[in-house]
Amino acid sequence: MRQRFEQQLTLGQLPIEETFINPKSKNAIDELLAALKEIYCNKAYNEQIFRTLERYIKTGKKATGRKGMDLWTIFVLAQLRLCLNISYEMLHNLANNHQTLRHIMGVERAFGYERIVFEYQNIYDNVSALSDELVKELNAIILEFGHRQVFKKKETAALHLKTDSFVVESNVHFPTDYNLLWDSARKCLDQVSKFLAKYRGIEGWRKIVNWRGEMKGLMRELGKASSSGGKGKHERVINAAKRYLTKAKALLRKLNEELPNFPINDTTDLAVILTLEHFMGLIDKHVDVIERRILKGEKIPHGEKLFSVFETYTEWVKKGKLYPNVELGKKLAITTDQYDLIVDYKLMHETQDRDITLEVADRMLSRYNINSWSFDKGFWNKDNKPLLQLEIPKVIMPKLGKRSKAEEAEESSRSFRRLKNKHSAIESNINELENRGLDRCPDRGLHHYSRYIGLAVCAYNLKKIGRQILNKEREALQNAIYQSPCAA
Repeated sequence: MRQRFEQQLTLGQLPIEETFINPKSKNAIDELLAALKEIYCNKAYNEQIFRTLERYIKTGKKATGRKGMDLWTIFVLAQLRLCLNISYEMLHNLANNHQTLRHIMGVERAFGYERIVFEYQNIYDNVSALSDELVKELNAIILEFGHRQVFKKKETAALHLKTDSFVVESNVHFPTDYNLLWDSARKCLDQVSKFLAKYRGIEGWRKIVNWRGEMKGLMRELGKASSSGGKGKHERVINAAKRYLTKAKALLRKLNEELPNFPINDTTDLAVILTLEHFMGLIDKHVDVIERRILKGEKIPHGEKLFSVFETYTEWVKKGKLYPNVELGKKLAITTDQYDLIVDYKLMHETQDRDITLEVADRMLSRYNINSWSFDKGFWNKDNKPLLQLEIPKVIMPKLGKRSKAEEAEESSRSFRRLKNKHSAIESNINELENRGLDRCPDRGLHHYSRYIGLAVCAYNLKKIGRQILNKEREALQNAIYQSPCAA
């Protein structure tokens, strides 16, 4: 049974409200903890955070049984992981050894009292239980808290927005059709090995190690032939591909013959069979692709290509950069305001920047009063800018392509150039997001990929809010020093 967090003070235990965070610190963890402390001490936003966590995490769970990790602890650890861009191993270490963090979680005790110690698996299971929908609601609460309580934005005050996109890479290797075929083959052999370890009586797989070694060797041989040059390269590539495909087809035939012989006695066996059938299908797919591309000389349509057999959502993204010229992942569009907070983010599924502009605008205009909004050329099309100008006084969206005289005059005006120059500030926001973990997502699966992005945005906003809180405390401390009689 999970609880919110009710701190039962023991002798020597420090209340969360009294946790000391050095206002002179500019460390990321101190900025995050300052924001978390401020939210916890604010009863209204504290209640909103806990209600949201309860609605998603406790719904459908029994109110009896062993006490689980407190919702507040889950929230703090999830934000810490993305704020510092650390692994679960480092998160486990900090949760048990970082004194200020433990004070903020409310679990630190004085010397001589039994310490609360977190297990690695406990942290992993609880932090990974958060959903993308939950994270989006939490971010909305954090944004409102930052605007109203920290940056003191008036409810009717207009926002000045900037929107841009970048690629969040998925955790995959560079894909070629022949190494994806090897990935599929080795995963099939891994599933067979699970049956061989569990059921000693299965026959016909005495040479499974040899299958693995030969498939890997032939894959490397084809890769070496493809990447090398010299006379006769084409013939070498074709011969290597033929040998590789012959072995892959033989493996696929053997798997199809032996599949009925694998026992299904429990759900674990069923899961292994389903995984095996999935990767057998991928072997068949990539055998066909290699045959068509190398042996028949066909050009494979982009829509038929797969860029990872594990992270199947991965896209091949070209953003016109010199380096890297290709990125493997998905595009993420973010919108920031004049306080450098991310007020909206959108994960793009095989869409371009210009295709999501109006969708993002509808969502933002329903929530905020907007005075100006800047984009880069990728968001332009003939409809986007005129429609936005109906609701927003200043729309900075440079035209992609040849401009008319009126458009040249508009883009040369002083106000347009001033706001366009300010748009570059979003690049530093993107750079900081990448330092918060959004350069490459280590989590597996689209669900965890989406949640990881949401948590990174939340952690980024909390860090910005915490920085403002510490700046105010630092200024107040300096003013107190200047005004003291000793300073005079």
